[in-house]
Amino acid sequence: MTSFKIPVRQNQKLKKIVELVEKDVELQTYWKCSNIVAIDRLGFSDHGPTHVRIVANIALKLLRMLVESGVKPNIVRDYKNMNNDDAEVVVFMASILHDVGHAIHRENHESYSISLAIPIIERTLKNIYPVEDRTILKSEILHAIISHQRDILPLTLEAGIIRVADALDMQEGRARIPFQAGEINIYSVSALAVENVKIRKGSKENNEKVIVVEISLTNSSGIFQIDEMLKKKMKNTGLEKYLQIKVNISGKSEKRIIDEFEI
Repeated sequence: MTSFKIPVRQNQKLKKIVELVEKDVELQTYWKCSNIVAIDRLGFSDHGPTHVRIVANIALKLLRMLVESGVKPNIVRDYKNMNNDDAEVVVFMASILHDVGHAIHRENHESYSISLAIPIIERTLKNIYPVEDRTILKSEILHAIISHQRDILPLTLEAGIIRVADALDMQEGRARIPFQAGEINIYSVSALAVENVKIRKGSKENNEKVIVVEISLTNSSGIFQIDEMLKKKMKNTGLEKYLQIKVNISGKSEKRIIDEFEI
């Protein structure tokens, strides 16, 4: 069974939900099936338990940094009875459920994820939230899931966070651009060039935005991952004004085309 090692802090609702998720055999099996389809049958990158654990941790980190800087999640802004703990529940649940549709097929997996996620959300939240609150949370979680599809506009901060967190799972070759294993092309070469991804608080003294994402590349080809995936994923998420991406090329065994790239 997958252990998430999520920093729940003082969020007791999130703590209970993580415990339930870690014991959910059906959900864990969907992740297994997702990787059978994505990796074994299609030769694409991981879309199972490791991926969703990474996305959940990144998403919670982004959300908490934004909240600490004074940004209000949409569920807090739009519903009087909701707070930041509930926003964390939305982000966590959307993170772990956004790719379960791969268990059916990669094509239209976002829509399939919605269908598979609904009963999981309902049973997970059932004994934690009353019906009205549970319904609000379900709506917000499903919106965040469907909005990680590239051509659908995220309408909430939480949904934008999921889309960006999904794209940021690129360290050590874990690219979100699907590429077939064993093939040498711009997708595979650029994916392997991503060495490290770090997220930190921005410095006002250095005229940085609220959050800075530092990406280290061993080869300039990694720019393809940043430009083709991350840049496009960030567009229209609402996070552009808070998030700054800095890319450094550190490889010494290549002829460097550029030394730094920033969006």
